[in-house]
Amino acid sequence: MTFQPHDLLWLADATKLLSDEIPAWLSTNWHPGLPVVVRRAAATPGHVAIGIRGSQRSQRLATWASHSGVIQQTTPEQLLTIQVNAARRRCIPALQAFSNLQRQLTDCAWGPTGNTGFELATNKPTLHHGSDLDLLIRCPVAPALHTLRHWLALFARQPCRVDAQLETPHGGLALLEWAAAPRSVMVKTTTGPVLLTDPWAGQPA
Repeated sequence: MTFQPHDLLWLADATKLLSDEIPAWLSTNWHPGLPVVVRRAAATPGHVAIGIRGSQRSQRLATWASHSGVIQQTTPEQLLTIQVNAARRRCIPALQAFSNLQRQLTDCAWGPTGNTGFELATNKPTLHHGSDLDLLIRCPVAPALHTLRHWLALFARQPCRVDAQLETPHGGLALLEWAAAPRSVMVKTTTGPVLLTDPWAGQPA
């Protein structure tokens, strides 16, 4: 299997977790029926860096899991096939924005991440009225200026804040930061954040 940041994974059981210290909240907030998320961090061969969420914002576990323990994988793009419950959509702006973009954002490979991705994948309510819509856009090459402007205008029309990340060959960066045309931009990599002048060439600042 090939795992990328923001993929959702389902594990066979908790024994597949590699952690020196298991927090007390884990047993009551997570079970193998809930996914973990691939995080951007280094991992030894045969393992993947993952994050597990609890019911509270402070409950987050950064750990690793064995490849052999993964029984299901869902990418952000695969979540685009999910139709949002109409009643839930009416009260959650982030789900309204997601439904809009399912129809309107057709010029790139993209998908929801964060709380929206988790709720869509599990049908477990995690969003609230003030939630942002987190999403990633796959960008194997640098997007043209007119494409950036189109995305910014489209996201500005949504009923909630859209936090879009561009996924480049060398890591992830915020759409808003790149669209501001800085001399260098912060890119999230598996070894930590780095300043790059060209995220697609990996050229350091």
